[in-house]
Amino acid sequence: LDDPLVVPELATFNAEINCRPRPLTGTVLTDLAKDLTDVWQRCARAAATLGAETAMIGILPTVRPDDLVLDHMTPRERYRALNERILALRAGRPLVLAIDGDEPLRIERTDVMLEAAATSFQLHVKVPPRLAARAYNLSKILSAPMVAITANSPFLFGHRLWPETRIPLFEQAVAVGGSILGERVNFGFRYAKRSIMETFLANLSRYPILLPELADAPPEQLAHLRLHNGTIWRWNRPLIGFDDDGRPHIRIEHRVIPAGPTIADAIANAALYYGALQALLDEPEPIERALAFPHARANFYAAARQGLDTKIHWLRGRPEPILAVLREDLLPRAHAGLAALGIPEPERDQWLAIIAGRIANRQTGAAWQQAWVARHGPDMAGLLDAYLARQTRGAPVHEWAIEP
Repeated sequence: LDDPLVVPELATFNAEINCRPRPLTGTVLTDLAKDLTDVWQRCARAAATLGAETAMIGILPTVRPDDLVLDHMTPRERYRALNERILALRAGRPLVLAIDGDEPLRIERTDVMLEAAATSFQLHVKVPPRLAARAYNLSKILSAPMVAITANSPFLFGHRLWPETRIPLFEQAVAVGGSILGERVNFGFRYAKRSIMETFLANLSRYPILLPELADAPPEQLAHLRLHNGTIWRWNRPLIGFDDDGRPHIRIEHRVIPAGPTIADAIANAALYYGALQALLDEPEPIERALAFPHARANFYAAARQGLDTKIHWLRGRPEPILAVLREDLLPRAHAGLAALGIPEPERDQWLAIIAGRIANRQTGAAWQQAWVARHGPDMAGLLDAYLARQTRGAPVHEWAIEP
């Protein structure tokens, strides 16, 4: 491809696809959809020359343990070093993947390649420093409903597990062992109290360096801080980047959403997150005061485990069905937040209608996959064929039928 927007990932069969940043206003959502479609179609054409197809999905249903081996690691020094350092921190003990569910799974590995089974749709938002801590906290609060309404990872190695199996898979695939405070993938342990700098100080005190590197960049470029932060994969991660003129900025990376099922679904997910985040930021009183952090954390794992069937603690201080939270609270907030950002009504309606349809039909990518298997049996190759046929047609997942 020779395209700076498409870069290698841990495994040779995965790729990271990016869009150029845009101001969050006007027709930004439609523009992002066009950008992503263009890159995706170029990837598909390149894959076709190799006799391959591209797939956007949280976990590939047909992936096998034998696919996730060091022979399929992308030949980059960074990945080899990450693998060696994580195993060294484990003192040679194998990594253990243990996930409960309808068909529990347990497997041991001596490398980090299980991580390559999980792919995400990661959203970034650049925020003013004065709002960074609140945007970080609110992204955590939004994580549970976002996971439930976007779930697309119900199967791994033929086992039916969680609607978002990707969550425990990624956490366990690079677990260093020891204290949970030092695990490299986590939801966090509290809200930021006053400043986003608290998370970078936590990096320094809690997490051993994975990738030592002598950087000769000027100190103000924060090379070591950024390198270390890049090896701690919080589900919501603060990032420091630089504008074209060299000025630093802060971004929040929202990592909880799985890839797929379609580009339309992905952009609708972005509309929900960006709109709801803005609306919550506009509240005169911090929402964090209405939802204790332990509830936000428990909500996240319950949503990954139970999808749209879960109840979560929400802002009224009692458990509520997550579908009701989405329908009655977050969807209206997302409309209001996008309007406040200057996104016109037709644009808001187009993309948030997809979320409304998913809520009305109770059909996420995970729900569709589970329903297909319930009807046709555990034929993972057949499931993937049916999924790819619908993905190629492009209609959002709430419109997908179960029939072949």
